[in-house]
Amino acid sequence: MIHETSAEDASGLKWFKSSYSDSSNGNDCVEIATTPATIHLRDSKNPQGPRLHFAPAAWADFVSYAAQS
Repeated sequence: MIHETSAEDASGLKWFKSSYSDSSNGNDCVEIATTPATIHLRDSKNPQGPRLHFAPAAWADFVSYAAQS
């Protein structure tokens, strides 16, 4: 996992939120953007703030684990 303090190099990414996001506030969710090598995550309330990114295998492991909950 990599943590970055700003989203300066993310200008070309296409961000989207999960179809499972059901907050009463539409801006209160986590957004993701994918590239062939990386899955990027950010807070929709602070799109220029910190974000995380993961290798696809690590993201797939997380999604599999989260689906079991």
